[in-house]
Amino acid sequence: MNVQAIERVGNKLRLLDQTRLPGELVYNDYDNHRDIITAIQRLEVRGAPAIGIAAAYALAIAAGRLSESQFSLENVRELGRGIKAARPTAVNLAWAVDRLLGLLPDGSIRAQPEVVSMLWREAEKIHEEDRAMCRRIGENGAELIISGDAILTHCNAGALATGGIGTALAVMYVCHEQGKKIHVYADETRPLLQGARLTAWELQQAGIDCTLICDNTAAVLMAQGKINHVIVGADRIAKNGDTANKIGTYGVAVQARAHGVPFYVAAPTTTFDPDTPSGEQIEIEQRSAGEVTEGFGLPTAPRNIKVYSPAFDVTPNELITGFITDGGVKPGGRPT
Repeated sequence: MNVQAIERVGNKLRLLDQTRLPGELVYNDYDNHRDIITAIQRLEVRGAPAIGIAAAYALAIAAGRLSESQFSLENVRELGRGIKAARPTAVNLAWAVDRLLGLLPDGSIRAQPEVVSMLWREAEKIHEEDRAMCRRIGENGAELIISGDAILTHCNAGALATGGIGTALAVMYVCHEQGKKIHVYADETRPLLQGARLTAWELQQAGIDCTLICDNTAAVLMAQGKINHVIVGADRIAKNGDTANKIGTYGVAVQARAHGVPFYVAAPTTTFDPDTPSGEQIEIEQRSAGEVTEGFGLPTAPRNIKVYSPAFDVTPNELITGFITDGGVKPGGRPT
């Protein structure tokens, strides 16, 4: 995958508009942090690592746009608080902003150019670190896979969702590089079809054998013995291992347990949140009803029908076989 979802261009942020995929390859350049917040909220950029990177760049842009009379460290902190509120579930967004805010001096460096330059450098460092972590995740996860394996994944945790080759999909990219013959089943991932629009597109671009399935087909494939592993990404991993990921992940984990299929979560260390004790404390973002009733502009439900549309669910640690991280493969709560 040679397509970059997120890139610094001068003092602007260039984002691949993922709402336009797979039909169009459109890039948008932003030099206003409010526009980046909107891009995050409308899922133009999505995936926990990617929105963390975007948020870091957004803060650097915001600090640089303050006038000389407006500039103060407290105003920069206030801008950071606004950016952190863009989406609540993915921990990487708040983590990245807090990392930049933690560099603000108490009394030594106060000149705006110095502070802004420092924020840009740190945002770029976060981006580069994520790129390296993705590679290590892929290499560590590839050790679990043998030639001939079939892997099921849910939503999109690839290059489009990160600063590198992805988390869950990084495993598949590295296996492909190693010459392993693998097959990937991609859940379509209702209601916004990130699996169909993004994961299937990514894997096809990379030449990896992939079959798209409806979300409600996964259990049948498991029952038929056609799935060897499930590998998904994560938006937040609580201290006890409970994992928030795209809605539908919990159901896939239950199916994997019922059919004896190993269920792995692939995520960088930045997605682990030691300040959240368990999944019960993870705030789950609620999306608009229109994403369900009028997906992509086409009415698919009665007008004024009640809709419940959480963007994420929480998979208990007891259903997780292991965590594929940049530091190695760590056991989950499910016995192997």
